[in-house]
Amino acid sequence: MKVCIAAQACLLLLHRETDCYPSLRSILVYPSTYSVKTTRHLGAGIMEERQDSRLGEAWDSGAVVLAWDAVHSGTANPEDGHNVVFHEFAHQLDFEDGRADGAPVLATEDPWYRRKNRYKAWARVLSSEYEKLKANVAAGEETAIDEYGATNPAEFFAVATESFFERPRDLQQRHPALYEELRRFYQQDPVGWAPAAEVGNGSNR
Repeated sequence: MKVCIAAQACLLLLHRETDCYPSLRSILVYPSTYSVKTTRHLGAGIMEERQDSRLGEAWDSGAVVLAWDAVHSGTANPEDGHNVVFHEFAHQLDFEDGRADGAPVLATEDPWYRRKNRYKAWARVLSSEYEKLKANVAAGEETAIDEYGATNPAEFFAVATESFFERPRDLQQRHPALYEELRRFYQQDPVGWAPAAEVGNGSNR
């Protein structure tokens, strides 16, 4: 279990400046989907308590929680676009600047003016793609990115990371600008990993 989780978490760090998640302190693994009591404000002073079922979550305090059956399923199906380890550890990358906003720390070796332009490009592309996903979901249209990404910018980044590593060819074809931003961020090009059958015939998902 440790090797399976660590191997996938480390994939997000390959070729980047850091070889660790500096704020990560603990990883809690449940056998299967678990429930969390949540409270939300409905308005007019009304609060609703309910039990939410979850496959994983990440906290900026340095904790990741995973359901093992979801981890196992994501590992066994590396091309279905769903991987809870990629998702939650993408959140950990997002937390590195102290905010969960879908804008992680970008490359720092560039001169200041180039870094500034990188952040502008990232914000422009991801904001545009996020708004498109929200519109597509609202219209009930099929999307290449899981509709959960329309929840907020932080979830969009995490879900886009899943698609980048698990359905790279589909993401590149349908969202080339988003693919390029993620390629530059992760410094990897998963399209080149695709088996010959997929390259020749395209995705059948």
